[in-house]
Amino acid sequence: MDGARRSRGTVVVIDVLRAFTTASLAFAQGAERILMVAEVEEALALREQGIADLCMGEVDGIRPDGFDLGNSPFEIRGWDLDRRVIAQSTRAGTSGVAAASGADRLLCGSLVNASATAAAAGMSRPDLVTLVAMGVWGNARSDEDEICALYLRNLLEGRRPDPAAVRDLIAAGAESAKYRDAGQPQYHPEDLELALRIDSVDVAIEVERSDGLLVARPNWLRGQA
Repeated sequence: MDGARRSRGTVVVIDVLRAFTTASLAFAQGAERILMVAEVEEALALREQGIADLCMGEVDGIRPDGFDLGNSPFEIRGWDLDRRVIAQSTRAGTSGVAAASGADRLLCGSLVNASATAAAAGMSRPDLVTLVAMGVWGNARSDEDEICALYLRNLLEGRRPDPAAVRDLIAAGAESAKYRDAGQPQYHPEDLELALRIDSVDVAIEVERSDGLLVARPNWLRGQA
């Protein structure tokens, strides 16, 4: 969170497991906009006011009471999201977006949209790109977000990192173990598998402030940074 607050220039907030993997797949399923908020109550209020159609997110990995969808790419599969507006609240990803108030331009990154994100971030040749690996709630570091940041940096600097090596490294990490733990059913094994499908969604997620809201829209841009 402190890194998000200090970020400047073109900022990419990274949350692989699971916020921006879920958001990328929601756009792939036709979602029109995602309103990103830090708190559960904000998401519920947006739906109550008719500004959002659905609430999606988590607290401690669990779908909050009153939410339509959890923060799970597996759970949203099969939902008709065509032209829907979604309010998303998560403890790391969307909270990091809300904290990145110093960004000149703001993007949401994960492995599933890595190449599209790097292409969008590098398109205008900005003087500064800040990659914010969100980690997990409480500022704990996590392998997948930091590895994704390194992957994006390599793309931005013209290198071609090995996707298979990235997948193997993350799969062996501590955070990935939750997705194989039967005692934590909110972390679906399928979520991990979907999150490691590098470049499976050709969308950059661009966030803009509009009428006091953080509005994420899809930018269907695929190319090299």
